[in-house]
Amino acid sequence: MASFFSRLKSGLSRSRDALSQLVPGGSVDALSEEEWLDIEDGLIMADCGGELAGELVHKARKRRGGSVQALKESMISMLPEVKAVNMPESGPFVLLVVGVNGTGKTTTIGKIATMFRQQGRSVLVGAADTFRAAAVEQLAVWVERAGAEMVRQHEGADPAAVAFDTIQRGVARNYDVVIIDTAGRVQTDRGLMDELAKVRRVITKAYPEAPHEVWQVVDGGTGQNAVMQVDKFREVAGTSGLVVTKLDGSGKGGIVLQLSHRFGLPIRYVGVGESLEDLMAFDGEAFVTSLLPEQPE
Repeated sequence: MASFFSRLKSGLSRSRDALSQLVPGGSVDALSEEEWLDIEDGLIMADCGGELAGELVHKARKRRGGSVQALKESMISMLPEVKAVNMPESGPFVLLVVGVNGTGKTTTIGKIATMFRQQGRSVLVGAADTFRAAAVEQLAVWVERAGAEMVRQHEGADPAAVAFDTIQRGVARNYDVVIIDTAGRVQTDRGLMDELAKVRRVITKAYPEAPHEVWQVVDGGTGQNAVMQVDKFREVAGTSGLVVTKLDGSGKGGIVLQLSHRFGLPIRYVGVGESLEDLMAFDGEAFVTSLLPEQPE
């Protein structure tokens, strides 16, 4: 199996190749004003965003050593500390998963369920994306493959009712992990977002400590739209962590840095492909090293 670093490096090839043409080697002192401007432009094109790109360049210019190393240190220093997942001392760990359609949310839930099962934990998944029969069927395949259980109702059923039933069963039968899927929401649709807020309220009423975590799945290739999505979902659902998918050559890796910096949210996982092993726990230093071009000796 390829290493975490090598799979990340392959997935981030698009951004790294673009940066390679703009980020020169050599010492920081040797770089001209024009070269620093090129570096800043390269970071913006890698989806770091203008504000963060400027801040990274400013910090890198004040550091000693090679330019790539200085950028690397600046990037790593601005990533928020990744705290341990908020696992309860007793009762099930309840995870609410949110995100818009097309981000890979359903597949990601299946992979997370599989990971928990591989740890020996019992897992119950609530299929509250009741508006898309295909999503429920896809999730059912993953749940069965993982050896987990699933709560589902008829197409068009009330998502909050599915969430409530799932929590009740999870608590009554002493499951270790309860994962609630939600319908893909367009963050600009007030009605749909209100319904998501309702799902969260019902979960808390069913189990006052829950949800322990709210993870949003974000497509790494959607650029600034991902920023708007996280901003809105955090307001409505109380997002506590991010899963950034599709960093498989099509996505630009800088969006990971921008989201982390702007919202102070931990990146829990990144996805660089379709298979189970392609959803990987986030390692900030390895990610930054994979994003930047190799520094000449």
